[in-house]
This record gives sequence, structure tokens and C-alpha cells, in this order.
Amino acid sequence: MISFLDFEKPIAELESRIAELRTTADGSDLDIGGEIGRLEKKSAQMLAATYAKLTPWQKTQVARHPQRPHLVDYIRLAFTDFVPLAGDRTFGEDAAIIGGLAMLDGRKVMVIGHEKGHDTPSRIKHNFGSAKPEGYRKAIRLMGMASKFGLPVVSLVDTAGAFPGVEAEERGQAEAIARSTEACLALGVPMVAVIVGEGGSGGAIAIAAANTVLMLEHAVYSVISPEGASSILWRTADKAADAATAMKVTAQDLLGLKVIDAIVPEPSGGAHRDPAATARTLAEAVARELDALSGCSPSELVRQREERFLAIGSL
Repeated sequence: MISFLDFEKPIAELESRIAELRTTADGSDLDIGGEIGRLEKKSAQMLAATYAKLTPWQKTQVARHPQRPHLVDYIRLAFTDFVPLAGDRTFGEDAAIIGGLAMLDGRKVMVIGHEKGHDTPSRIKHNFGSAKPEGYRKAIRLMGMASKFGLPVVSLVDTAGAFPGVEAEERGQAEAIARSTEACLALGVPMVAVIVGEGGSGGAIAIAAANTVLMLEHAVYSVISPEGASSILWRTADKAADAATAMKVTAQDLLGLKVIDAIVPEPSGGAHRDPAATARTLAEAVARELDALSGCSPSELVRQREERFLAIGSL
């Protein structure tokens, strides 16, 4: 069953009516297939029309949808032969960031990304995708391994931000994020990053300073959450919708600002309605970008990243 968001209430009511008619039709001589088909068509049209004009705040809600596919889903659906690699060789393992070797469209890659979890136990295990220093130091270790063996790096970003707890600060959270960002920028192999859900602050950019940055159609990417910005600017979280609009958090806004390079389309109604189709589209988009970067030398890749990020915000 799909969980409906607040702005999807009319669609939810129609879907409920369709479900009732199907229940009535089961084991009955009534021929209501035509009515069900008409309502299904109407529901699909409403869904497409609603998602064609989402506000930034509504897109934020979609990016946080509890059934939206996460890293483990994309690894299962878009990659093959995944071999997880754990630990930072300094402190320990952080399940908020998962990484390892995998195959994508016939090529060996190093895949790294945030994992939020799908239910209460897994969300606690993965700390809701908010990584601690050891998570970013693991990412640094895996990027170094990829560079050593000439493997492209694919990162999938989905975090509200790095973990802000005392223990993370004690273990050097800011330094770990900075070093991870530096490791991305210095890579001698191609790197493609995809914002698949939330891209929040330094916790996101630490594994997203790539040659090419893609973004799913209904993902969001910003320096702070809309609620956080609202609390700072208006001293209340109630203005989150206004903050989301002002911050230009959507893929469409960020493409215009040249913060990202391309938008990866999602199925009608969002990635959570068809994770398999989303994963196929994502895999094809990443493979195209890796093909485009495959002929570049290590020095060219480093220079391209430097020029790309220095150009953001320039007229």
C-alpha cells in the first residue's frame, strides 16, 4: 500500500473508491470493470497533474517519503555483484554510509552512499542516514581504494545532514567532512554523484563533490533543511514552506543555477511508486556520464571538478 502525503488527499480518496469497487466486484456478478477503468484513468491523470506542479515544500515531502527507495534498494535494483566494505580503520563502522565494490552496466565501480532505513529498527541502525566521522572516513578509505585500482566512484546522496551529536564532534566531525570533500575533489578517477532524496549541508557535499552531479526529479538539495532555515530566519519552524521556496532547493531550481548538471526523471507520482523503474533510469543516466568521463586523464578529471565548483554562482 502506498502512503499518501497531505497534498495527495484527493488522489487517496479516489484510490480508496477504486479499492472498494474492486472488493465489490470480487465474487459478484456485477460488471463494473468499465467504471473501475474510468476511475483508474482519472486517478492517473490527477497524479500526473499534481506532480507536474509541486511546490518546493511538497517536493521536500516527496523526497522524505517513507517508501522512497534508498541506497540499499538502488544497490539491489541498479547494481550487481555488490561486495560491501566496512570500517574506517581508525574508530569503527558507521552504518549511515554504506559502500563497496559493484558492477554497473558491465563496468566495475565503487559505490558509496547514505542509507536511511525503511522501518524503525533499520532507521535506528543506520542513524536515519546521518553519518558520524567514521562514516566519512570510511568513504575516504573507499575513494582511495577506487583511485588505486582505477575504479570510477558512484555516490548516492540521501541525508538530512551529518550527525550533530557530542560524540561526533569529539571525534572530529567537521574535519572528517572536510577531508571527505577534499578526497572527492582530488580523485584521479571519474566520479558521478546523484542526489536521490535529501541532500543536506556538508553531510551531503562530503560525498558529492563529483565531476558530474545528477539529481532525481523530486529530490531536494540545500545547505540547511527548510525547517532549520525557518527557525533561524523567523524563529519558528512554521515557515518551512516559505523557506523551501526562498532557498531554491528543487532540482529544477538548482539546474538553472548550475549547481547540478542534469535531472533524472522519476515515474509519475514519484520514485516510491516504481522503485525498479527509477533504478533503471538512474543506472542509465550514471552509465552515460561515466562513459563521457572515461577518456579523461587523472589531471583532467581533477581540473574539471575544480572548474565546475568554482564556476557555481558566477555570472
